[in-house]
Amino acid sequence: MNGDGYADLVVGTGGEDVGADTNVGTVVVLWGSARGLSGGTTISDPDPSGHDLFGKSLAVGDFTGDGRADLAVGSTGSAVWIYKGGFTKSSGTASKFKLSTDLEPGTSRGARTLTSGDFNADGYSDLLITGFYNPNSYSAADGSLVYLGSATGMAYQDILAEGDTVATGDLNADGYDDVIVSWAWGGSQGDAGGSIVTYLGGDVGVRTDTEQIIDQDTPGVPGADESSDYFGNAISIGNIDGDGHDDAAVSSYYESIGDATLAGSVTVFRGNLRGLATDGVKVFHQGTTGVPGTNEDNDHFGSAVRLSDLNADGHADLSVGADGENSGDGTIWSLRGSSSGVTTKGAVSFGASAAGISTTGYPYVGNVMAD
Repeated sequence: MNGDGYADLVVGTGGEDVGADTNVGTVVVLWGSARGLSGGTTISDPDPSGHDLFGKSLAVGDFTGDGRADLAVGSTGSAVWIYKGGFTKSSGTASKFKLSTDLEPGTSRGARTLTSGDFNADGYSDLLITGFYNPNSYSAADGSLVYLGSATGMAYQDILAEGDTVATGDLNADGYDDVIVSWAWGGSQGDAGGSIVTYLGGDVGVRTDTEQIIDQDTPGVPGADESSDYFGNAISIGNIDGDGHDDAAVSSYYESIGDATLAGSVTVFRGNLRGLATDGVKVFHQGTTGVPGTNEDNDHFGSAVRLSDLNADGHADLSVGADGENSGDGTIWSLRGSSSGVTTKGAVSFGASAAGISTTGYPYVGNVMAD
């Protein structure tokens, strides 16, 4: 965030009380250094009386194209605040602007998620905002709003399918970031088992004419589309096999496997020219050969997923959280990426105790991941 060569961590605390104002929320940048995270700076809320849960959603990207990291912050309000790059440890950033949207404000409204990507490959980061879109009395709907970045601000482009979860990456290897949104909880498609929708990027931004819908009834996709699987609960995009196409990991964290209810699973798709290939799809869970553990009731394997190259070998590795493992202690698995895709060879797992986290109460390790 401050251009010193060390990655920083931006943290939102939506329920933070500020003075007499309850649940107004706050955002803090924890600064990276050669010794890890050290010290932090609070990012001031420009309109504390106008919303609550400031910091409930966050995204970082270069929305203004000046080579510096900007910060987008959501709340229960309809606006998203963009803090322009040039952060310092002493004062955060002095420059910001308000992105007004047609999101409906309210306790469970506002910007539910924020995700950045460069959908038109112009060098400016773009922003995807999910929430309840309410521009007038006859077209209100849950949706994912696309705003394109530029030197002069953010311009609205289009609305996509609603997204319980959103991820971006270059699935078809054409230089434009693509989008996956999920209907994990049923959504507009009315699919109780959940589904995902892909859109390709292009010169105009996100291309709605490339919509591809996939669920567990799609030919080639293993499993059965059963009620409350929540297919698409978590999504991550990364290049696993090194072929230039980003791939996708999609969780069904309430999937029942054999006699184990809500054990959870993760489905891995290869990227292709269309978006996602529906052949060669692989599914992983605790009953998969080489994956440590055993499928049990309420494990929730796939409560979070992340594709990231952890060992710098050019292949994205798959990290999986199961926040219900061991009665809510939670566990994380690491499965290596390779030229043939995700492999279970050398797979490892660790729980709360191994990470030095107290198991008092319900820590739910693996509930959320970021990279």
